[in-house]
Amino acid sequence: MKISFENADKVNGQLTIVVEEADYNEKVEKTLKDYRKKANIPGFRPGQAPLSLIKKQVGEQVKMDELNKLVGETIYSYLKDNNIQFLGEPLPSAKQEAQDLAKPAPYTFVFDIAVAPEIDLELTDKDKLDYYEITVDDKLVDEQVDMFASRAGKYEQVEKYQAKDMLKGDMKELNADGSEKEGGIVKEGAVLMPEYIKVDDQKKLFKGLKRGQVVVFNPKKAFPESEIEVSSMLGISKEEAANVDSDFAFHVLEITRYAKAPVNQELFDAIYGEGAVKDEADFRSKIAEGIANQLVSNSEFKLIQDLRAYCEKKVGKLVFPEEMLKRVMRTKVKDAKEVDEKFDASLEELKWHLIKERLVKANDVKVNDDDVLDAARLQARIQFAQYGMSNLPDETVDNYAREMLKNRETLDGFVDRAVENKLVEALKKVVKLKKKKVSLDDFNKMMEEDAKK
Repeated sequence: MKISFENADKVNGQLTIVVEEADYNEKVEKTLKDYRKKANIPGFRPGQAPLSLIKKQVGEQVKMDELNKLVGETIYSYLKDNNIQFLGEPLPSAKQEAQDLAKPAPYTFVFDIAVAPEIDLELTDKDKLDYYEITVDDKLVDEQVDMFASRAGKYEQVEKYQAKDMLKGDMKELNADGSEKEGGIVKEGAVLMPEYIKVDDQKKLFKGLKRGQVVVFNPKKAFPESEIEVSSMLGISKEEAANVDSDFAFHVLEITRYAKAPVNQELFDAIYGEGAVKDEADFRSKIAEGIANQLVSNSEFKLIQDLRAYCEKKVGKLVFPEEMLKRVMRTKVKDAKEVDEKFDASLEELKWHLIKERLVKANDVKVNDDDVLDAARLQARIQFAQYGMSNLPDETVDNYAREMLKNRETLDGFVDRAVENKLVEALKKVVKLKKKKVSLDDFNKMMEEDAKK
């Protein structure tokens, strides 16, 4: 076998492979003999058909399969052994001539290779980056306490209506003079939340309402743009609701209010486990600690974004084999317009990918299965914490994390996250970090500004 590699320029290469019969014949013969052992051909005992007949039937296909396999393995072995960093997939060259496999070897295969541009980048303690430490203030803790209390709350019956209460009772359609309409619409057990009434003069009718009282209002006026609301409230179809413009008497039988749980030992135990928190001060301290731990990932994410911008600027413009990369994209995205629309963004991501690969190699960053699982565990704990579940057993978190890793796309995302996590930790010891304390509001504003750039 003869292999040659030529560069039209620094980012476009051409790989030529000349395959001789000796390169593939032995494997072809072995495959044909294995096929013969299993072949069941009429007129011959199983495994006893002449090899010449086997070759006539499947020889050309077996030869083609072995050639494809050999050429594919040769391409990637050559690029790896010669340290040629390539982008995308090698594609058959326009210079490739048709090969008649019915004729004897040699066969010549020519491939275009998109070569990655060289990157000149080194980070030292002379490189300076800001690192934002998000402060946990009383406002954040108050919000978290309120969230825990809300989620642990319950519905209770009350006597007098307040905003956001839910009313339940019987509704009866009225005549214009206020009398009950004979044969009119009657809905027992109707449910209504006056807070969502769109028109103020209708909403005001419920102010200070007590259980057992009757209020007269007009559903059509209360929800002028929502026939669905009216039909659901009255238990009628949308078509019927469109024609309803009468007043209704609503006899209130129940007033239900959602009450937050009191901030007491019962709540402490529900959130952090029995006896883990002794009083409200300890509760708030525990919450602050949890928020601080969660916000570290925000700070790390901001650092990696700033690192990306810093490195991209330091590296400068890179020259890519654009036409070759577009060809690669067209093998996956058939719409040429979509390729053109996404191409510039793809180059930006590719540039960062190459920079990140260089940084990973330069800092000897290695990621194993445990690192990926740790990234999934962290995400799982953050998700559980958002729902007030901060004291889950490690086994529960592990099981949830492992389930997330079963999805291929999710797995790839956690691998990337694990790489970035370890890269950040490594680079913290290399570059000079200027630590700045910032509130969460100001931090979020910075992130919004970054997203607009």
